Amino acid sequence: MKRAMKQSTLMLILNGISILALLFLVFSLLSYSRITNQLNRANEERFELTYNANRFMNGSAYLTNEVRAYAATGMQEHYENYWREVNELKNRDKGVEALQEIGITAQEQDMIDQMSALSNELVPLEDEAMKEVQAGEREKAIEYVYGTEYGTSIAKINEIKEAFLDALDSRSLEQIRDLEKQADYIKVTMIIAFVMVGVVTILNIVVTRIQIMGPVIAVKNQMGEIARGNLSAEFALESNTSEIGMLVESIHETRRELKKYIQEINYILAEMAQGNMNLNVGNDYLGEFAPIQAAMGQILDALNGALFRINLTAEQVSEESEQMAADAQTLSSGSVEQAAAVQELSASVQDISRQVDQTSEDAGNAKKASEEAAMQLQICDQKMEALTAAMEDISKSSQQIGGIIKTMEDIAFQTKILALNASVEAARAGEAGKSFSVVADEVQNLANKSAVSAHNITQLIENSIRLVAYGTTLSADTTEALAQVISSAEKSTAIVERIAGSAEGQAVSLKQLTLGMEQISEVVQTNAATAEKSAASAKELNDQAEELKISVQRFRLRDR
Repeated sequence: MKRAMKQSTLMLILNGISILALLFLVFSLLSYSRITNQLNRANEERFELTYNANRFMNGSAYLTNEVRAYAATGMQEHYENYWREVNELKNRDKGVEALQEIGITAQEQDMIDQMSALSNELVPLEDEAMKEVQAGEREKAIEYVYGTEYGTSIAKINEIKEAFLDALDSRSLEQIRDLEKQADYIKVTMIIAFVMVGVVTILNIVVTRIQIMGPVIAVKNQMGEIARGNLSAEFALESNTSEIGMLVESIHETRRELKKYIQEINYILAEMAQGNMNLNVGNDYLGEFAPIQAAMGQILDALNGALFRINLTAEQVSEESEQMAADAQTLSSGSVEQAAAVQELSASVQDISRQVDQTSEDAGNAKKASEEAAMQLQICDQKMEALTAAMEDISKSSQQIGGIIKTMEDIAFQTKILALNASVEAARAGEAGKSFSVVADEVQNLANKSAVSAHNITQLIENSIRLVAYGTTLSADTTEALAQVISSAEKSTAIVERIAGSAEGQAVSLKQLTLGMEQISEVVQTNAATAEKSAASAKELNDQAEELKISVQRFRLRDR
Protein backbone atom coordinates (compact mmCIF):
# COMPACT_ATOMS: atom_id res chain seq x y z
CA MET A 1 0.00 0.00 0.00
CA LYS A 2 1.57 3.27 -1.10
CA ARG A 3 2.02 6.08 1.39
CA ALA A 4 -0.07 9.25 1.09
CA MET A 5 -0.82 12.27 3.23
CA LYS A 6 -3.90 11.80 5.35
CA GLN A 7 -6.88 13.94 4.44
CA SER A 8 -7.20 15.01 8.08
CA THR A 9 -3.56 16.24 8.07
CA LEU A 10 -4.07 18.08 4.78
CA MET A 11 -7.29 19.66 6.03
CA LEU A 12 -5.54 20.57 9.30
CA ILE A 13 -2.75 22.32 7.37
CA LEU A 14 -5.16 24.18 5.08
CA ASN A 15 -7.45 25.13 7.95
CA GLY A 16 -4.41 26.20 10.00
CA ILE A 17 -3.23 28.43 7.16
CA SER A 18 -6.75 29.80 6.77
CA ILE A 19 -7.02 30.47 10.51
CA LEU A 20 -3.61 32.18 10.53
CA ALA A 21 -4.65 34.28 7.54
CA LEU A 22 -7.89 35.20 9.29
CA LEU A 23 -6.00 36.06 12.48
CA PHE A 24 -3.59 38.17 10.44
CA LEU A 25 -6.57 39.82 8.75
CA VAL A 26 -8.17 40.51 12.13
CA PHE A 27 -4.87 41.89 13.43
CA SER A 28 -4.61 44.06 10.30
CA LEU A 29 -8.15 45.29 10.80
CA LEU A 30 -7.40 46.15 14.42
CA SER A 31 -4.16 47.86 13.40
CA TYR A 32 -5.94 49.77 10.65
CA SER A 33 -8.62 50.79 13.11
CA ARG A 34 -5.95 51.94 15.56
CA ILE A 35 -4.04 53.85 12.85
CA THR A 36 -7.31 55.36 11.62
CA ASN A 37 -8.08 56.53 15.13
CA GLN A 38 -4.57 57.95 15.46
CA LEU A 39 -4.93 59.64 12.07
CA ASN A 40 -8.24 61.16 13.09
CA ARG A 41 -6.75 62.23 16.37
CA ALA A 42 -3.71 63.68 14.54
CA ASN A 43 -6.01 65.65 12.22
CA GLU A 44 -7.93 66.86 15.22
CA GLU A 45 -4.70 67.83 16.98
CA ARG A 46 -3.51 69.60 13.82
CA PHE A 47 -6.74 71.51 13.72
CA GLU A 48 -6.53 72.26 17.42
CA LEU A 49 -2.91 73.35 17.14
CA THR A 50 -3.67 75.58 14.19
CA TYR A 51 -6.78 76.93 15.88
CA ASN A 52 -5.07 77.69 19.19
CA ALA A 53 -1.95 79.07 17.47
CA ASN A 54 -4.20 81.39 15.48
CA ARG A 55 -6.10 82.12 18.69
CA PHE A 56 -2.81 83.09 20.39
CA MET A 57 -1.63 85.18 17.48
CA ASN A 58 -5.04 86.59 16.70
CA GLY A 59 -5.27 87.65 20.34
CA SER A 60 -2.04 89.61 19.97
CA ALA A 61 -3.15 91.02 16.62
CA TYR A 62 -6.53 91.88 18.10
CA LEU A 63 -4.85 93.90 20.88
CA THR A 64 -2.68 95.65 18.31
CA ASN A 65 -5.66 96.45 16.09
CA GLU A 66 -7.77 97.66 18.98
CA VAL A 67 -5.05 99.86 20.42
CA ARG A 68 -4.29 101.34 16.99
CA ALA A 69 -7.99 101.86 16.36
CA TYR A 70 -8.33 103.51 19.73
CA ALA A 71 -5.31 105.72 18.96
CA ALA A 72 -6.66 106.62 15.54
CA THR A 73 -10.32 107.17 16.48
CA GLY A 74 -10.26 107.71 20.20
CA MET A 75 -13.39 105.61 20.50
CA GLN A 76 -13.94 104.19 23.93
CA GLU A 77 -15.24 100.97 22.44
CA HIS A 78 -11.78 99.99 21.21
CA TYR A 79 -10.34 100.79 24.58
CA GLU A 80 -12.86 98.51 26.27
CA ASN A 81 -12.31 95.76 23.71
CA TYR A 82 -8.62 95.94 24.37
CA TRP A 83 -8.95 95.52 28.14
CA ARG A 84 -11.71 92.92 27.81
CA GLU A 85 -9.29 90.90 25.73
CA VAL A 86 -6.56 91.39 28.29
CA ASN A 87 -8.62 90.80 31.40
CA GLU A 88 -11.50 88.55 30.32
CA LEU A 89 -11.00 86.79 27.00
CA LYS A 90 -7.32 86.17 27.38
CA ASN A 91 -7.15 84.43 23.98
CA ARG A 92 -3.36 84.60 23.98
CA ASP A 93 -3.02 82.88 27.35
CA LYS A 94 -5.74 80.31 26.59
CA GLY A 95 -4.23 79.58 23.19
CA VAL A 96 -0.84 78.95 24.74
CA GLU A 97 -2.31 76.73 27.42
CA ALA A 98 -4.24 74.71 24.81
CA LEU A 99 -1.09 74.37 22.69
CA GLN A 100 0.84 73.17 25.70
CA GLU A 101 -1.90 70.70 26.59
CA ILE A 102 -1.95 69.30 23.04
CA GLY A 103 1.81 69.15 22.97
CA ILE A 104 4.39 71.32 21.33
CA THR A 105 8.09 71.00 20.83
CA ALA A 106 10.74 72.98 22.69
CA GLN A 107 11.45 74.95 19.51
CA GLU A 108 7.79 75.82 19.18
CA GLN A 109 7.65 76.78 22.84
CA ASP A 110 10.68 78.99 22.31
CA MET A 111 8.88 80.72 19.42
CA ILE A 112 5.89 81.29 21.65
CA ASP A 113 8.11 82.69 24.33
CA GLN A 114 9.76 84.99 21.77
CA MET A 115 6.37 86.20 20.52
CA SER A 116 5.22 86.65 24.14
CA ALA A 117 8.36 88.62 24.94
CA LEU A 118 7.89 90.84 21.89
CA SER A 119 4.27 91.33 22.80
CA ASN A 120 5.23 92.24 26.32
CA GLU A 121 7.66 94.82 24.88
CA LEU A 122 4.70 96.37 23.03
CA VAL A 123 2.63 96.66 26.19
CA PRO A 124 4.40 99.88 27.51
CA LEU A 125 4.02 101.52 24.09
CA GLU A 126 0.36 100.58 24.00
CA ASP A 127 -0.16 101.89 27.54
CA GLU A 128 1.49 105.19 26.60
CA ALA A 129 -0.57 105.40 23.46
CA MET A 130 -3.85 104.87 25.39
CA LYS A 131 -2.75 107.44 27.97
CA GLU A 132 -2.02 109.93 25.19
CA VAL A 133 -5.46 109.26 23.70
CA GLN A 134 -7.04 109.84 27.07
CA ALA A 135 -4.97 113.03 27.34
CA GLY A 136 -6.24 114.12 23.95
CA GLU A 137 -2.96 113.61 22.24
CA ARG A 138 -3.94 111.16 19.60
CA GLU A 139 -1.08 112.09 17.31
CA LYS A 140 1.39 111.08 19.93
CA ALA A 141 -0.63 107.99 20.57
CA ILE A 142 -0.46 107.16 16.85
CA GLU A 143 3.27 107.65 16.95
CA TYR A 144 3.51 105.06 19.73
CA VAL A 145 1.49 102.36 17.94
CA TYR A 146 2.48 103.20 14.39
CA GLY A 147 6.08 104.11 15.10
CA THR A 148 9.21 102.34 14.01
CA GLU A 149 9.80 100.53 17.31
CA TYR A 150 6.23 99.26 17.43
CA GLY A 151 6.24 98.36 13.72
CA THR A 152 9.56 96.55 14.03
CA SER A 153 8.26 94.47 16.94
CA ILE A 154 5.07 93.66 15.03
CA ALA A 155 7.16 92.65 12.00
CA LYS A 156 9.27 90.35 14.18
CA ILE A 157 6.16 88.89 15.77
CA ASN A 158 4.63 88.24 12.33
CA GLU A 159 7.87 86.68 11.15
CA ILE A 160 8.00 84.39 14.19
CA LYS A 161 4.29 83.78 13.75
CA GLU A 162 4.77 82.57 10.18
CA ALA A 163 7.66 80.37 11.25
CA PHE A 164 5.63 79.06 14.16
CA LEU A 165 2.63 78.21 11.94
CA ASP A 166 4.91 76.60 9.38
CA ALA A 167 6.61 74.53 12.11
CA LEU A 168 3.26 73.42 13.57
CA ASP A 169 1.80 72.59 10.17
CA SER A 170 4.93 70.76 9.02
CA ARG A 171 5.15 68.74 12.21
CA SER A 172 1.46 67.81 12.29
CA LEU A 173 1.37 67.18 8.53
CA GLU A 174 4.42 64.94 8.78
CA GLN A 175 2.80 63.00 11.59
CA ILE A 176 -0.41 62.67 9.56
CA ARG A 177 1.54 61.53 6.52
CA ASP A 178 3.37 58.93 8.60
CA LEU A 179 0.05 57.66 9.89
CA GLU A 180 -1.39 57.66 6.37
CA LYS A 181 1.59 55.62 5.17
CA GLN A 182 1.04 53.18 7.99
CA ALA A 183 -2.67 53.03 7.10
CA ASP A 184 -1.80 52.42 3.43
CA TYR A 185 0.64 49.70 4.46
CA ILE A 186 -2.01 48.11 6.64
CA LYS A 187 -4.48 48.33 3.75
CA VAL A 188 -2.01 46.47 1.56
CA THR A 189 -1.51 43.83 4.25
CA MET A 190 -5.28 43.57 4.62
CA ILE A 191 -5.65 43.07 0.87
CA ILE A 192 -2.89 40.45 1.00
CA ALA A 193 -4.66 38.79 3.94
CA PHE A 194 -7.95 38.84 2.03
CA VAL A 195 -6.23 37.34 -0.98
CA MET A 196 -4.58 34.70 1.22
CA VAL A 197 -7.92 33.81 2.82
CA GLY A 198 -9.57 33.62 -0.60
CA VAL A 199 -6.75 31.51 -2.06
CA VAL A 200 -6.70 29.19 0.95
CA THR A 201 -10.49 28.92 0.84
CA ILE A 202 -10.46 28.13 -2.88
CA LEU A 203 -7.60 25.69 -2.34
CA ASN A 204 -9.52 24.14 0.56
CA ILE A 205 -12.62 23.79 -1.66
CA VAL A 206 -10.58 22.30 -4.50
CA VAL A 207 -8.73 19.90 -2.21
CA THR A 208 -11.98 18.95 -0.50
CA ARG A 209 -13.59 18.38 -3.89
CA ILE A 210 -10.72 16.37 -5.31
CA GLN A 211 -9.28 14.65 -2.25
CA ILE A 212 -12.46 14.04 -0.24
CA MET A 213 -15.74 14.61 -2.10
CA GLY A 214 -14.63 12.83 -5.29
CA PRO A 215 -13.46 9.67 -3.48
CA VAL A 216 -16.46 9.83 -1.12
CA ILE A 217 -18.86 9.96 -4.12
CA ALA A 218 -16.99 7.06 -5.72
CA VAL A 219 -17.18 5.13 -2.44
CA LYS A 220 -20.91 5.92 -2.18
CA ASN A 221 -21.52 4.66 -5.73
CA GLN A 222 -19.48 1.53 -5.06
CA MET A 223 -21.38 0.85 -1.83
CA GLY A 224 -24.61 1.27 -3.79
CA GLU A 225 -23.40 -1.36 -6.27
CA ILE A 226 -22.47 -3.67 -3.38
CA ALA A 227 -25.90 -3.07 -1.80
CA ARG A 228 -27.50 -4.12 -5.12
CA GLY A 229 -25.41 -7.30 -5.09
CA ASN A 230 -23.02 -6.21 -7.88
CA LEU A 231 -19.59 -7.13 -6.53
CA SER A 232 -17.85 -6.92 -9.93
CA ALA A 233 -18.54 -3.24 -10.62
CA GLU A 234 -15.49 -1.18 -11.62
CA PHE A 235 -13.83 0.60 -8.68
CA ALA A 236 -10.79 2.51 -9.92
CA LEU A 237 -9.70 4.01 -6.58
CA GLU A 238 -6.48 2.62 -5.14
CA SER A 239 -5.82 2.17 -1.45
CA ASN A 240 -3.16 4.14 0.42
CA THR A 241 -2.32 5.19 3.97
CA SER A 242 -4.78 8.10 4.05
CA GLU A 243 -8.23 7.87 5.63
CA ILE A 244 -9.96 7.64 2.23
CA GLY A 245 -7.34 5.15 1.10
CA MET A 246 -7.96 2.99 4.16
CA LEU A 247 -11.71 3.21 3.44
CA VAL A 248 -11.07 2.16 -0.17
CA GLU A 249 -8.96 -0.76 1.11
CA SER A 250 -11.84 -1.75 3.41
CA ILE A 251 -14.22 -1.76 0.43
CA HIS A 252 -11.80 -3.88 -1.63
CA GLU A 253 -11.43 -6.28 1.29
CA THR A 254 -15.22 -6.39 1.73
CA ARG A 255 -15.69 -7.22 -1.95
CA ARG A 256 -13.05 -9.96 -1.77
CA GLU A 257 -14.60 -11.50 1.34
CA LEU A 258 -18.15 -11.32 -0.03
CA LYS A 259 -17.05 -12.87 -3.32
CA LYS A 260 -15.28 -15.64 -1.43
CA TYR A 261 -18.35 -16.37 0.71
CA ILE A 262 -20.74 -16.22 -2.26
CA GLN A 263 -18.55 -18.46 -4.42
CA GLU A 264 -18.25 -21.05 -1.66
CA ILE A 265 -22.00 -20.94 -0.91
CA ASN A 266 -22.77 -21.15 -4.64
CA TYR A 267 -20.46 -24.17 -5.00
CA ILE A 268 -22.00 -25.94 -2.00
CA LEU A 269 -25.57 -25.30 -3.18
CA ALA A 270 -24.71 -26.42 -6.73
CA GLU A 271 -23.17 -29.64 -5.39
CA MET A 272 -26.23 -30.18 -3.18
CA ALA A 273 -28.48 -29.65 -6.21
CA GLN A 274 -26.45 -32.35 -8.02
CA GLY A 275 -27.03 -34.70 -5.09
CA ASN A 276 -23.61 -34.41 -3.46
CA MET A 277 -24.13 -34.16 0.29
CA ASN A 278 -20.57 -35.23 1.16
CA LEU A 279 -19.46 -31.62 1.68
CA ASN A 280 -17.84 -29.53 4.41
CA VAL A 281 -18.21 -25.77 4.94
CA GLY A 282 -15.03 -23.76 5.46
CA ASN A 283 -14.28 -22.46 8.96
CA ASP A 284 -12.97 -18.98 8.06
CA TYR A 285 -16.30 -17.10 8.01
CA LEU A 286 -16.06 -13.84 9.98
CA GLY A 287 -18.50 -11.65 11.90
CA GLU A 288 -22.12 -11.85 10.85
CA PHE A 289 -21.25 -14.55 8.28
CA ALA A 290 -20.34 -17.06 10.99
CA PRO A 291 -24.06 -17.95 11.60
CA ILE A 292 -24.42 -18.61 7.84
CA GLN A 293 -21.50 -21.04 8.05
CA ALA A 294 -23.06 -22.74 11.08
CA ALA A 295 -26.49 -22.87 9.41
CA MET A 296 -25.08 -24.43 6.22
CA GLY A 297 -23.20 -27.00 8.29
CA GLN A 298 -26.40 -27.82 10.17
CA ILE A 299 -28.32 -28.10 6.88
CA LEU A 300 -25.73 -30.50 5.46
CA ASP A 301 -25.71 -32.54 8.67
CA ALA A 302 -29.51 -32.63 8.79
CA LEU A 303 -29.83 -33.56 5.10
CA ASN A 304 -27.21 -36.27 5.43
CA GLY A 305 -28.97 -37.70 8.48
CA ALA A 306 -32.42 -37.42 6.93
CA LEU A 307 -31.41 -38.90 3.58
CA PHE A 308 -29.51 -41.67 5.32
CA ARG A 309 -32.60 -42.57 7.34
CA ILE A 310 -34.80 -42.24 4.23
CA ASN A 311 -32.41 -44.53 2.38
CA LEU A 312 -32.62 -47.13 5.15
CA THR A 313 -36.38 -46.71 5.28
CA ALA A 314 -36.64 -47.05 1.50
CA GLU A 315 -34.66 -50.28 1.61
CA GLN A 316 -36.86 -51.60 4.41
CA VAL A 317 -40.00 -50.55 2.56
CA SER A 318 -38.67 -52.21 -0.61
CA GLU A 319 -37.94 -55.44 1.23
CA GLU A 320 -41.24 -55.43 3.08
CA SER A 321 -43.22 -54.49 -0.04
CA GLU A 322 -41.47 -57.27 -1.96
CA GLN A 323 -42.37 -59.75 0.77
CA MET A 324 -45.92 -58.40 0.84
CA ALA A 325 -46.15 -58.76 -2.94
CA ALA A 326 -45.00 -62.35 -2.70
CA ASP A 327 -47.50 -63.04 0.11
CA ALA A 328 -50.25 -61.33 -1.85
CA GLN A 329 -49.39 -63.44 -4.90
CA THR A 330 -49.53 -66.57 -2.76
CA LEU A 331 -52.86 -65.42 -1.36
CA SER A 332 -54.13 -64.76 -4.86
CA SER A 333 -53.05 -68.22 -6.03
CA GLY A 334 -54.63 -69.85 -2.97
CA SER A 335 -57.83 -67.91 -3.51
CA VAL A 336 -57.98 -69.05 -7.15
CA GLU A 337 -57.43 -72.68 -6.12
CA GLN A 338 -60.03 -72.30 -3.39
CA ALA A 339 -62.51 -70.88 -5.90
CA ALA A 340 -61.89 -73.82 -8.21
CA ALA A 341 -62.35 -76.29 -5.36
CA VAL A 342 -65.53 -74.61 -4.22
CA GLN A 343 -66.82 -74.58 -7.79
CA GLU A 344 -66.11 -78.27 -8.12
CA LEU A 345 -67.76 -78.91 -4.78
CA SER A 346 -70.77 -76.92 -5.90
CA ALA A 347 -70.99 -79.02 -9.03
CA SER A 348 -70.80 -82.17 -6.93
CA VAL A 349 -73.53 -80.94 -4.62
CA GLN A 350 -75.69 -80.20 -7.62
CA ASP A 351 -75.14 -83.74 -8.86
CA ILE A 352 -76.14 -85.10 -5.46
CA SER A 353 -79.19 -82.94 -5.55
CA ARG A 354 -80.20 -84.32 -8.91
CA GLN A 355 -79.56 -87.84 -7.71
CA VAL A 356 -81.63 -87.29 -4.60
CA ASP A 357 -84.44 -85.98 -6.78
CA GLN A 358 -84.19 -89.05 -8.91
CA THR A 359 -84.29 -91.21 -5.78
CA SER A 360 -87.39 -89.41 -4.64
CA GLU A 361 -89.04 -89.93 -8.00
CA ASP A 362 -88.18 -93.63 -8.01
CA ALA A 363 -89.28 -94.19 -4.46
CA GLY A 364 -92.32 -96.03 -5.78
CA ASN A 365 -90.11 -98.60 -7.37
CA ALA A 366 -88.44 -99.37 -4.08
CA LYS A 367 -87.32 -102.84 -4.76
CA LYS A 368 -85.86 -102.15 -8.10
CA ALA A 369 -84.46 -98.78 -7.01
CA SER A 370 -83.13 -99.92 -3.62
CA GLU A 371 -80.06 -101.55 -5.12
CA GLU A 372 -79.47 -98.51 -7.30
CA ALA A 373 -80.16 -96.27 -4.30
CA ALA A 374 -77.65 -98.20 -2.22
CA MET A 375 -75.09 -97.77 -4.96
CA GLN A 376 -75.89 -94.09 -5.32
CA LEU A 377 -75.77 -93.69 -1.58
CA GLN A 378 -72.33 -95.24 -1.54
CA ILE A 379 -71.32 -92.71 -4.15
CA CYS A 380 -72.93 -89.97 -2.11
CA ASP A 381 -71.05 -91.17 0.94
CA GLN A 382 -67.79 -90.94 -0.98
CA LYS A 383 -68.69 -87.52 -2.33
CA MET A 384 -69.68 -86.33 1.12
CA GLU A 385 -66.40 -87.55 2.51
CA ALA A 386 -64.67 -85.67 -0.27
CA LEU A 387 -66.88 -82.67 0.47
CA THR A 388 -66.05 -82.88 4.15
CA ALA A 389 -62.35 -83.08 3.33
CA ALA A 390 -62.71 -80.18 0.91
CA MET A 391 -64.58 -78.16 3.53
CA GLU A 392 -61.83 -78.84 6.04
CA ASP A 393 -59.25 -77.74 3.46
CA ILE A 394 -61.31 -74.61 2.79
CA SER A 395 -61.45 -73.94 6.55
CA LYS A 396 -57.69 -74.37 6.86
CA SER A 397 -57.10 -72.15 3.79
CA SER A 398 -59.40 -69.50 5.24
CA GLN A 399 -57.44 -69.56 8.49
CA GLN A 400 -54.21 -69.24 6.49
CA ILE A 401 -55.73 -66.34 4.55
CA GLY A 402 -56.61 -64.71 7.87
CA GLY A 403 -52.96 -64.97 8.91
CA ILE A 404 -51.85 -63.51 5.59
CA ILE A 405 -54.31 -60.63 5.98
CA LYS A 406 -52.92 -60.00 9.47
CA THR A 407 -49.46 -59.85 7.89
CA MET A 408 -50.80 -57.42 5.26
CA GLU A 409 -52.27 -55.25 7.99
CA ASP A 410 -48.95 -55.27 9.85
CA ILE A 411 -47.15 -54.37 6.63
CA ALA A 412 -49.65 -51.57 5.93
CA PHE A 413 -49.23 -50.26 9.49
CA GLN A 414 -45.43 -50.39 9.22
CA THR A 415 -45.63 -48.66 5.82
CA LYS A 416 -47.72 -45.91 7.39
CA ILE A 417 -45.09 -45.46 10.12
CA LEU A 418 -42.30 -45.33 7.53
CA ALA A 419 -44.25 -42.87 5.37
CA LEU A 420 -44.92 -40.70 8.44
CA ASN A 421 -41.21 -40.71 9.34
CA ALA A 422 -40.32 -39.83 5.74
CA SER A 423 -42.84 -36.93 5.80
CA VAL A 424 -41.34 -35.63 9.05
CA GLU A 425 -37.80 -35.83 7.69
CA ALA A 426 -38.89 -34.19 4.41
CA ALA A 427 -40.49 -31.35 6.38
CA ARG A 428 -37.28 -30.87 8.32
CA ALA A 429 -35.31 -30.75 5.08
CA GLY A 430 -37.43 -27.78 3.84
CA GLU A 431 -37.31 -26.89 0.15
CA ALA A 432 -34.77 -29.63 -0.59
CA GLY A 433 -37.13 -32.28 0.83
CA LYS A 434 -40.25 -31.47 -1.21
CA SER A 435 -39.65 -34.38 -3.63
CA PHE A 436 -39.26 -36.78 -0.70
CA SER A 437 -42.47 -35.39 0.80
CA VAL A 438 -44.31 -36.29 -2.42
CA VAL A 439 -42.88 -39.83 -2.33
CA ALA A 440 -43.77 -40.12 1.35
CA ASP A 441 -47.35 -39.02 0.59
CA GLU A 442 -47.62 -41.62 -2.18
CA VAL A 443 -46.31 -44.32 0.18
CA GLN A 444 -48.80 -43.12 2.79
CA ASN A 445 -51.70 -43.32 0.29
CA LEU A 446 -50.58 -46.78 -0.83
CA ALA A 447 -50.35 -47.91 2.81
CA ASN A 448 -53.86 -46.56 3.46
CA LYS A 449 -55.19 -48.37 0.38
CA SER A 450 -53.46 -51.60 1.48
CA ALA A 451 -54.93 -51.25 4.98
CA VAL A 452 -58.44 -50.69 3.57
CA SER A 453 -58.07 -53.63 1.17
CA ALA A 454 -56.71 -55.86 3.95
CA HIS A 455 -59.63 -54.84 6.18
CA ASN A 456 -62.15 -55.61 3.42
CA ILE A 457 -60.49 -58.93 2.70
CA THR A 458 -60.53 -59.70 6.43
CA GLN A 459 -64.26 -59.10 6.60
CA LEU A 460 -64.91 -61.20 3.49
CA ILE A 461 -62.72 -64.05 4.74
CA GLU A 462 -64.38 -63.93 8.15
CA ASN A 463 -67.74 -64.28 6.39
CA SER A 464 -66.25 -67.09 4.27
CA ILE A 465 -64.96 -68.82 7.41
CA ARG A 466 -68.40 -68.64 8.98
CA LEU A 467 -70.00 -70.01 5.82
CA VAL A 468 -67.35 -72.73 5.55
CA ALA A 469 -68.00 -73.65 9.17
CA TYR A 470 -71.67 -73.76 8.40
CA GLY A 471 -70.96 -75.87 5.30
CA THR A 472 -68.76 -78.17 7.37
CA THR A 473 -71.58 -78.63 9.83
CA LEU A 474 -73.98 -79.34 6.99
CA SER A 475 -71.48 -81.74 5.47
CA ALA A 476 -71.12 -83.60 8.78
CA ASP A 477 -74.89 -83.79 9.13
CA THR A 478 -75.19 -84.98 5.55
CA THR A 479 -72.53 -87.60 6.11
CA GLU A 480 -74.30 -88.86 9.19
CA ALA A 481 -77.61 -88.85 7.32
CA LEU A 482 -76.06 -90.74 4.43
CA ALA A 483 -74.66 -93.26 6.88
CA GLN A 484 -78.12 -93.80 8.19
CA VAL A 485 -79.42 -93.98 4.62
CA ILE A 486 -76.84 -96.67 3.80
CA SER A 487 -77.81 -98.55 6.90
CA SER A 488 -81.40 -98.21 5.99
CA ALA A 489 -80.75 -99.10 2.33
CA GLU A 490 -79.64 -102.55 3.40
CA LYS A 491 -83.12 -102.82 4.76
CA SER A 492 -84.65 -101.01 1.80
CA THR A 493 -87.15 -103.63 1.12
CA ALA A 494 -88.70 -103.20 4.51
CA ILE A 495 -88.58 -99.48 4.81
CA VAL A 496 -89.19 -98.14 1.29
CA GLU A 497 -91.66 -95.65 2.55
CA ARG A 498 -89.22 -94.46 5.13
CA ILE A 499 -86.56 -94.19 2.38
CA ALA A 500 -88.94 -92.09 0.33
CA GLY A 501 -89.51 -89.77 3.28
CA SER A 502 -85.80 -89.64 3.96
CA ALA A 503 -85.18 -88.94 0.27
CA GLU A 504 -87.55 -86.02 0.39
CA GLY A 505 -85.79 -84.70 3.51
CA GLN A 506 -82.45 -85.18 1.77
CA ALA A 507 -83.74 -83.26 -1.23
CA VAL A 508 -84.67 -80.33 1.01
CA SER A 509 -81.33 -80.46 2.80
CA LEU A 510 -79.45 -80.71 -0.47
CA LYS A 511 -81.26 -77.63 -1.77
CA GLN A 512 -80.15 -75.75 1.32
CA LEU A 513 -76.65 -77.12 0.87
CA THR A 514 -76.70 -76.07 -2.78
CA LEU A 515 -77.75 -72.57 -1.79
CA GLY A 516 -74.97 -72.41 0.83
CA MET A 517 -72.39 -73.68 -1.63
CA GLU A 518 -73.44 -71.02 -4.11
CA GLN A 519 -72.96 -68.40 -1.40
CA ILE A 520 -69.59 -69.89 -0.52
CA SER A 521 -68.65 -69.84 -4.20
CA GLU A 522 -69.55 -66.16 -4.45
CA VAL A 523 -67.55 -65.35 -1.33
CA VAL A 524 -64.56 -67.30 -2.58
CA GLN A 525 -64.76 -65.55 -5.97
CA THR A 526 -64.83 -62.22 -4.16
CA ASN A 527 -61.84 -63.28 -2.05
CA ALA A 528 -59.98 -64.26 -5.19
CA ALA A 529 -60.70 -60.89 -6.83
CA THR A 530 -59.66 -59.07 -3.66
CA ALA A 531 -56.51 -61.14 -3.43
CA GLU A 532 -55.65 -60.24 -7.01
CA LYS A 533 -56.20 -56.53 -6.20
CA SER A 534 -54.01 -56.91 -3.10
CA ALA A 535 -51.33 -58.54 -5.21
CA ALA A 536 -51.54 -55.67 -7.73
CA SER A 537 -51.39 -53.10 -4.90
CA ALA A 538 -48.43 -54.90 -3.35
CA LYS A 539 -46.72 -54.91 -6.74
CA GLU A 540 -47.38 -51.17 -7.14
CA LEU A 541 -46.12 -50.56 -3.61
CA ASN A 542 -42.99 -52.52 -4.43
CA ASP A 543 -42.48 -50.45 -7.60
CA GLN A 544 -42.95 -47.19 -5.66
CA ALA A 545 -40.51 -48.40 -3.00
CA GLU A 546 -37.96 -49.20 -5.70
CA GLU A 547 -38.43 -45.73 -7.23
CA LEU A 548 -37.99 -44.17 -3.77
CA LYS A 549 -34.87 -46.22 -3.24
CA ILE A 550 -33.45 -45.16 -6.63
CA SER A 551 -34.34 -41.49 -5.95
CA VAL A 552 -32.58 -41.56 -2.59
CA GLN A 553 -29.53 -43.40 -3.91
CA ARG A 554 -28.80 -40.54 -6.33
CA PHE A 555 -27.61 -38.52 -3.30
CA ARG A 556 -23.96 -39.02 -2.37
CA LEU A 557 -23.88 -38.98 1.43
CA ARG A 558 -21.06 -38.89 3.92
CA ASP A 559 -19.53 -42.16 5.00
CA ARG A 560 -21.09 -43.57 8.17
